[in-house]
Amino acid sequence: MDKNKDILLINDLPGVGKVALSAMMPIVSSMGFRVHNLPTAIVSNTLDYGLFEILDMSEYMRKTIDIWNELGFKFDAICTGFINSDEQVGLIEKIIEDNKENDPLIMVDPIMGDDGNLYMGLSKNVVKNMREMCALADIVTPNFTEASFILYDEMKKDELDSDEIKEYIDEFRKLGSKSVVITSVKSKDSSNYSIEGYSHFEDEYFSVPYDYINVRFPGTGDVFSGVMVGKVLEGKTLKEACKIASDFVRKAMERDEKIVVDKRKGMNIEDNLQFLK
Repeated sequence: MDKNKDILLINDLPGVGKVALSAMMPIVSSMGFRVHNLPTAIVSNTLDYGLFEILDMSEYMRKTIDIWNELGFKFDAICTGFINSDEQVGLIEKIIEDNKENDPLIMVDPIMGDDGNLYMGLSKNVVKNMREMCALADIVTPNFTEASFILYDEMKKDELDSDEIKEYIDEFRKLGSKSVVITSVKSKDSSNYSIEGYSHFEDEYFSVPYDYINVRFPGTGDVFSGVMVGKVLEGKTLKEACKIASDFVRKAMERDEKIVVDKRKGMNIEDNLQFLK
């Protein structure tokens, strides 16, 4: 297994809270990869507090990309999360184009909402931007809320049957996403929760059921994506990677539910790396 890979994480960077870059970097680093980052925004703290400051990093991104090209930096995987502006979509497209000779794995996590709503402070313009990002993705990893907004501009349904699940997945493939992973899908048939997906690597649809834990930690999607992409890069199938990532999130949530007082800060990532095998 070749761990000699350079992984670029493009996401926001919180001052307080283990979400986005501060959640993903220790996870992917602990798996043995060389991890680099490009912040799309500096955020004072997780949005769960209701009071926050966001600094757009588009100018920094543009200048940094030019410098990286001058220095000849290349990446084997590019993973994107929160996008703060229309300009940043173009900047990420440029990074992908600049690295084309490496044929990097592109993972897009269209971070913009949960529980049926867009995140506080985000406009519907973010939906258009995330649709564009989906067209770039080898793997796209929306939660059910994000999938609904990207495909239909709203939450049309709370639950899906098996035919509807396949329809959602195939709509993402029509957008240009090669592989699709939709998290937090509630089944109309069983009322259970699952991760539903399609892998272009194995050319198969798959489902990974999981037990719902009724506690909220921000950043669980970032944690899931970090583990999943690392496991894919290690050579696991996409379904196997989703199962490992789901199990890790569950174990971390079960542990931290008992000991984390202020859950708005997210999970204790480093303390839970013991569960990542």
